[in-house]
Amino acid sequence: MSTALPSPLKIGLSRTRLEVKEFFREREQLIFTFLFPIIFLGIFSAVFSGTDFSGGVDAATYFTPGMIASGIFLTSFQSLSIGIAIERDQDVLKRLRGTPMSSQSYFIGKIGVVLVTSVLQFGLLLAIAGLLLGVDIPSEPEKWLNFVWIFILGTASGCVLGIAFSVVPKSGRAASAVVTPVVLLLQFISGVYFVYSSLPAWMRTVAEIFPLKWLAQGMRSVFLPDGFEVNEPGGSWQLGTGAIVLAVWLVVGLFVAQRVFRWTRRDAG
Repeated sequence: MSTALPSPLKIGLSRTRLEVKEFFREREQLIFTFLFPIIFLGIFSAVFSGTDFSGGVDAATYFTPGMIASGIFLTSFQSLSIGIAIERDQDVLKRLRGTPMSSQSYFIGKIGVVLVTSVLQFGLLLAIAGLLLGVDIPSEPEKWLNFVWIFILGTASGCVLGIAFSVVPKSGRAASAVVTPVVLLLQFISGVYFVYSSLPAWMRTVAEIFPLKWLAQGMRSVFLPDGFEVNEPGGSWQLGTGAIVLAVWLVVGLFVAQRVFRWTRRDAG
């Protein structure tokens, strides 16, 4: 009598547990993906201590939303694009493709580890910001509802873009060298490391094309005072525009990922 195989979802959840264990065993992943925004929040809060960013907003409060957005982008786009490229280069994907596990289960595992690490990272960053750096945590339900959809759209778009971009590095060894500069560039022009309104107009125009700018601005709408939106270049949080841009990148990333994703290395034919 044949035994029914577990569902793709059940296998995917098992993959998620395995992926999470492997994530926290990797020292480089832990430092440069998970702890990187938390470390930089502490550094920026110390460097810009005493600086007033308008409306009584201090450095820790201003940089917290940017670091949250950066953390989401690191754990989704950067982590997946590098990790999948390495697995492809080491023929891990090829071996997994030869098992009864479906491709859906594999991607459920990848998206699952992004969700788990993003939530843990956000919780730790928020605890440090609130308890150690004196950041006022919002209590309005409306702001937290905004946070939920911004987090979901930002994470989803980062995941599909990371999966699609994983085919760009020619080898697993080159993955970090290819992906990391892209992420750093987007962080610099998207208002993560600088006050966004102080950036040159042409740089802001370029940043508006990409999702990280809208993710960071959306997080500012959650964690900064309502009156601070007048300091944004558009004079408002532009949440509707941000939702559209993130949704477009989600659709584009999904479309591209479905067509370019490879289970084997390029030299495998």
